[in-house]
Amino acid sequence: MSEKSSSSGSDEDVDPESGQPVELGGVLSKWTNYIHGWQDRWVVLKNNTLSYYKSEDEREYGCRGSLCLSKAVITPHEFDECRFDISVNDSVWYLRAEDPEHRLQWIESIELHKAESGYGSETSLRRHGSMLSLTSAASALSATSTSSFKKGHRLREKLAEMETFRDILCRQVDTLQKYFDSCADVVSKDEFHRDRVEEDEDDFPNTTRPDGECNHNNNGSKEKLFPPASPKGMNGIDFKGEAITFKATTAGILSTLSHCIELMVKREDSWQKRLDKELEKRRRVEDAYKSAVNELKKKSHYGGPDYEEGPNSLINEDEFFDAVEAALDRQDKIEEQCQSEKVRIPRLTPVPPGDVYSTIGTYRFAAKVEEMVQNHMTYSLQDVGGDANWQLVIEEGEMKVYRREVEENGIVLDPLKATHSVKGVTGHEVCHYFWDTAVRMDWETTIENFNVVETLSDNAVIVYQTHKRVWPASQRDVLYLSAIRKILATNENDPDTWLVCNFSVDHDNALPTNRCVRAKINVAMICQTLVSPPEGDKEISRDNILCKITYVANVNPGGWAPASVLRAVAKREYPKFLKRFTSYVQEKTAGKPILF
Repeated sequence: MSEKSSSSGSDEDVDPESGQPVELGGVLSKWTNYIHGWQDRWVVLKNNTLSYYKSEDEREYGCRGSLCLSKAVITPHEFDECRFDISVNDSVWYLRAEDPEHRLQWIESIELHKAESGYGSETSLRRHGSMLSLTSAASALSATSTSSFKKGHRLREKLAEMETFRDILCRQVDTLQKYFDSCADVVSKDEFHRDRVEEDEDDFPNTTRPDGECNHNNNGSKEKLFPPASPKGMNGIDFKGEAITFKATTAGILSTLSHCIELMVKREDSWQKRLDKELEKRRRVEDAYKSAVNELKKKSHYGGPDYEEGPNSLINEDEFFDAVEAALDRQDKIEEQCQSEKVRIPRLTPVPPGDVYSTIGTYRFAAKVEEMVQNHMTYSLQDVGGDANWQLVIEEGEMKVYRREVEENGIVLDPLKATHSVKGVTGHEVCHYFWDTAVRMDWETTIENFNVVETLSDNAVIVYQTHKRVWPASQRDVLYLSAIRKILATNENDPDTWLVCNFSVDHDNALPTNRCVRAKINVAMICQTLVSPPEGDKEISRDNILCKITYVANVNPGGWAPASVLRAVAKREYPKFLKRFTSYVQEKTAGKPILF
């Protein structure tokens, strides 16, 4: 994953100039839908918004979707170490990083952007720089609702009284300060004059000053000629009255404060009760929200990756089966409608001479093909009785379907075997139409697309095909070698055998991808033609021929799915496949020369 910057939740992730987390961009795999699955997308984290583009080169054309992270919930996946989910209300993004380290990096960066998005975040406070003043706090306190009290206005009244007492106290403090300043001036003057008198008496001890500032009594002591000034006389201030008023004011303040404290103590109990009620309401709302989210996840996000097949799938086995069965029913209805509207285009496919199919080739994989053919001739034609443990699961007319239950590492690998008899067609014709890729899409309804990867010879090709997805199962693809052979009978009384074997191989031009789960197959269509003699001299017609078909299939689905679902689907689909294919062969060969 290429990225423009890293994020680890440290101070380095914040732009020093703007105080905002830095931008982060890179490639993440995003779950698109159940058809296309995981797709690489260019994801950008910027300004508390997560946006994605189809690729980095297409950023100039605009994003394909975005999420505001203010209320986003980031959830690392419990089992997938590279995956994390981001949900905002009913919108969920499923994302995968290339490794656990990058997942952690993205989660920390997203959490950082989310934390820095609110007004109450640290950088937000630094940006706004707001601070409550004492006045505004007092105003907010005085404006607090007191509806829970019968006399809720008393606290506001007491606060108003406090304001009045404050004004009175300030004026009294100013008045007393003036009085104290005046007293200080008088004392200073008195000390100055006293010092002058003492100096004069030292110079003229028996002289009486004409201005009468001091005189001597009989004891030889001197008396101050300046009587103490009256407090009331200084600037007209009544010190005693001011002191009494000051005492009354402070007493009023203390009394009012006591009332305020008493009211707030009483109100605290009411506030606590209201807080408890609000917390209980919040708890109920949160429980309802969680319940609604869980239900929403089950319904609106039913196609998310958590409901994919796998041992940790959130969908249970019954729901899995119901979803698969519903999807198959829809496909059947669509196919029936298409078949009724389809006008078949006749295809003239040249049929090589029979000896081409009976010779062993020299091409690549020829030895493997011969080995697979001999194994099918030895084991696939054996009787279903004995120790093979074949169980008859379906019997419809001439058709019988058997199964052996086999599991390996929790994956169902049940071999299937079907026997059928079809009138009016030969083994050569059945195998030809089963092998011929030119007519494959005419009768095969489960294939989404296919192509021939390599033609090995006239009777062997390597084919790659993808099958239609049946949700919630993952889409499957198959790469296999398909060869058609004619096995000559060793006894002249026995019929020749025609065989088509399809088995998985590897090829450089069709490597596995993340979009599909690569399945492994080993399939054989084995046919023998029985001819009943015509009456008299009549030529052999299609009424005289009968094709005995043995179809065997060993399929490894390549991934986990509920065993009961796989077995139920196989039991349902294999008979339908045989009926559809044999009906197609009868339709194609009707009125045409018999091909033995």
